[in-house]
Amino acid sequence: MAEPKCQLAIKVVPGASRDGVAGWLGDALKIRVAAPPERGKANAAVERVLAEALGLPREAVRIVAGATSARKTVEVTGLSESELRQRL
Repeated sequence: MAEPKCQLAIKVVPGASRDGVAGWLGDALKIRVAAPPERGKANAAVERVLAEALGLPREAVRIVAGATSARKTVEVTGLSESELRQRL
């Protein structure tokens, strides 16, 4: 059986004072990262912060759209959408 995958809309706030999940902003999850939005640093931090928050390995979280935008789409492998929302 294939591992469940789901997509999640997120809003990233780079250059924050600390990393963390800030909560829901409408249908998007707001994530703060201390990393600056340059050369993929903030994107890597977003993937790491979200994986830690969900208790998943870093490879299970991947930005699939919006790499250069504050609004991104993340694909999470290994969780159904309901499991994802429960963990957050």
